[in-house]
Amino acid sequence: MKILVTGAKGFIGQNLIERLKENKELTIFPYDIDSSPEELDKYTKECDFVYHLAGVNRPKDEKEFLEGNFGFTSVLLNHLKKHKNKSPVMISSSIQAVRDNPYGISKKAGEDLMLEYEKETGAKVYIFRFENVFGKWARPNYNSAVATFSYNIANDLPITVNDPNVDMQLIYIDDVVNALLSLLDKNNPNLPTYLQVTPVYKVKLGYIAELLYLFKESRQNLTVPKLDDGFEKKLYSNYLSYLPKDKFIYDLKMNVDNRGSFTEFIRTIDRGQFSVNVAKPGITKGNHWHHTKNEKFLVVSGKAIIRFRKVNTDEIIEYHVSGDKLQVLDIAPGYTHNIENIGDTDLVTVMWANEPFDKNNPDTIYEEV
Repeated sequence: MKILVTGAKGFIGQNLIERLKENKELTIFPYDIDSSPEELDKYTKECDFVYHLAGVNRPKDEKEFLEGNFGFTSVLLNHLKKHKNKSPVMISSSIQAVRDNPYGISKKAGEDLMLEYEKETGAKVYIFRFENVFGKWARPNYNSAVATFSYNIANDLPITVNDPNVDMQLIYIDDVVNALLSLLDKNNPNLPTYLQVTPVYKVKLGYIAELLYLFKESRQNLTVPKLDDGFEKKLYSNYLSYLPKDKFIYDLKMNVDNRGSFTEFIRTIDRGQFSVNVAKPGITKGNHWHHTKNEKFLVVSGKAIIRFRKVNTDEIIEYHVSGDKLQVLDIAPGYTHNIENIGDTDLVTVMWANEPFDKNNPDTIYEEV
């Protein structure tokens, strides 16, 4: 198939094209404002499907709404009619199409033009009335408030929240692209004209800003978002895409002594704490037990013996582990335990605990194995 994508360099266009590229059986015709009339003529003659994403969001003059959202649609359809090309055409509209404002009027005019084209030619037309779309590559101060807030907060710039109680209806870019790609599925021949992307997230503007600031602070408090919350998970992915090029990296606090080091990596309330433990050759760490706290040890480099002894018993259990074979040991409550580096290099162990360390309730009782 040969796929024509108008607005190819726009937010949705870029994301769609990158996904289309994954299918080596597709030929992509990218068209944007800097493309030539000759390219449009060629593409509309040869294409098998059209994703019409070109449009105007924030013009300098309101008349550009009709020129960009209605005028170019007319040009596109006239080219298809000229070549008698009845390929299906998808157009990106907006929930604003039902509103009496210049942008909404222009989007509704584009929809009506598409419906007339379908009646006249018999070509299948698909119309998506998009909510506010967020995700990677959206332009701040242009595509959405989410893009602007994400960029500003990631880059230490102020944001303005005029009314935190305003409800935003949001859809995520990957969900948009998935919906668009489904139009190419031969198993969906009877789709209706008007289609919707799901899920739609109804979120207050103030809550979005609050989450974004929490994401920024997570580098200091080592938290991560709630990954079982679809919106929070996607908003975090969106936020990371706006980090400045020189701020992908951040420091962790290493607790260093002559035995090695211990460094917390991630702290969560509901999924525990991840840490990295480094022990010098010949060093033994641990010799303590827990009432309720439990842990998992994963040696990723070096060689070690991990010893266990059930409290109030004499039997010592030993496990030999190394980075040559990755194995996880469960550290059960009620067993005092230690880990000894028996190799010639630093022993590196990834550790998980079922709860973040609380100095007021450490649940860590010293006792030699």
